[in-house]
Amino acid sequence: MAKIVYFYLEKCPHCKNADRMFAELIGKNPEYAQVEIAKVEDKQNALYATKYDYFYVPAFYVNERKLHEGVPTMEIVENALKTALAED
Repeated sequence: MAKIVYFYLEKCPHCKNADRMFAELIGKNPEYAQVEIAKVEDKQNALYATKYDYFYVPAFYVNERKLHEGVPTMEIVENALKTALAED
């Protein structure tokens, strides 16, 4: 299983929606709770964030591969969880 690296901004409404979606999906499927989600605040970790190729938040990476950036949907968030579960 791989972890999700999740870049966000503290005041971003789309990031707050992504947080809500992660929580809802984890509540419905306990297997998703096994996935480590490393949340990285973009402004507080700017040097680290520059190592990744994204412009919009939220941005999700699994094994250094970008899965999504920008406005999330429930399907996108669930895909990130499923991808992390399936990969090493």
